[in-house]
Amino acid sequence: MWPPDSKQGLIQRAGVAGTLGQGHASEEAWIEVIHRMDEVYADLVRNQLELEEKNGALEDAQRFIDSVLSSMTDILIVCDLDGRIVRLNAGAEHIVGSAVRSLREVFAPESQILADIFASRILTGATITDVEAAIRSQDGAALPMAVNCAPQHDHQGRLVGFVLIGRPIGELRRAFAELDQAHRKLTRTQQQLVAAEKMAALGQLVAGVAHELNNPISFVFGNLHALNRYGERLTHYLDQVAACQTPEDLARLKDDGAVRRITADINPLIEGTLEGARRVSEIVQDLRRFSSSQKEEPDNFNLVRLAHTASDWVVKSARAKPAITIGPEGPLEVKTLQRSVHQIIVNLVQNSVDVLKNNADGHINILCRVEAGWGRVSVADNGPGIRPDHLHRIFEPFFTTKPVGEGTGLGLYVSYNLAQELGGRIEAENREDGGACLTLHFPCQGCADG
Repeated sequence: MWPPDSKQGLIQRAGVAGTLGQGHASEEAWIEVIHRMDEVYADLVRNQLELEEKNGALEDAQRFIDSVLSSMTDILIVCDLDGRIVRLNAGAEHIVGSAVRSLREVFAPESQILADIFASRILTGATITDVEAAIRSQDGAALPMAVNCAPQHDHQGRLVGFVLIGRPIGELRRAFAELDQAHRKLTRTQQQLVAAEKMAALGQLVAGVAHELNNPISFVFGNLHALNRYGERLTHYLDQVAACQTPEDLARLKDDGAVRRITADINPLIEGTLEGARRVSEIVQDLRRFSSSQKEEPDNFNLVRLAHTASDWVVKSARAKPAITIGPEGPLEVKTLQRSVHQIIVNLVQNSVDVLKNNADGHINILCRVEAGWGRVSVADNGPGIRPDHLHRIFEPFFTTKPVGEGTGLGLYVSYNLAQELGGRIEAENREDGGACLTLHFPCQGCADG
């Protein structure tokens, strides 16, 4: 006899039923019954295979969830809507024990009211985040934890309970302390990078600054030598005046043309010497301002003059000296951190000088503007421009297109951060007629449009 759950058994029973109930059924009807039975059996086999596959997937998912829950160091507690505990992960069992049955037993006495608050809030669909609560450990100690609570829904979307997750605040505090320490270290490193880049730029500018100092110092020396000779002549003249015996001798000395020329030339010599000394003092102040690491206060200064000073330092120390035009011609007064603006302009001009070193017709155009309380300095060159895939990277630290040993990749990065400290920004773009343009935008106090 065929097994009752086999295909042949089904057919046999169908045949017997057909013989008993319809002794004269046609052969076609019998064949149709057999086909239908084949289809039903095939559906049963297919459904059984799908059921086994889905059951295997569910078992895999359950094992994965169990492994995740068991590996969590945070406590995880699943409760129904009445606050009864449905499930604990290994971390929760280790801290509160496996014998707890309700959420109120999980909290220390001073925090038990939170169990009722969580349950009532969850009924409204709310999610609770970062609530500090005291969790009662197995030995009765109250452990401070940061608690999060979220609603739990079944497969039909119905609210069936809530999930509570807690993390010891000590771990969070350690994590925040480590993060704060890392941030401080990063800040110190950034300050060191700024100082290193500044010193590197200062080293490159020494030749240009020496040239800037040489002109006024030479002028001062020349004037002082002339004044020294004039002093000797005047001393000799006064000695002669003292030795005069008669009015005729004194009149003859007054008619000496050399003395009149000396007296006429003394004031211009003194004024020129003072101007040279003032220029030396300004250059020294610029150097001190550029190299200083002390906190700076906003100051009033001429933006156009600052652009001239910065570009002169760079170009006069460069081997290839591109032509420089700076506009506007008149003064443009602004108030902001002068040292930071100076260093940014130096870096931007240095960047243009570097890309133009192989360009015999290199030209840099610096344009200063003040509009609606914002200062703007654009440094444009007629170099090769910036590759499109580099436009979003040029302000990254250590990014450089120069050969190894010729650039640190920090100039534009430092300039970008200095601009942010000013409350502004630096924008980079390629010019339509070739070359690149980098523009510093910064807020300035009490500056008139120009």
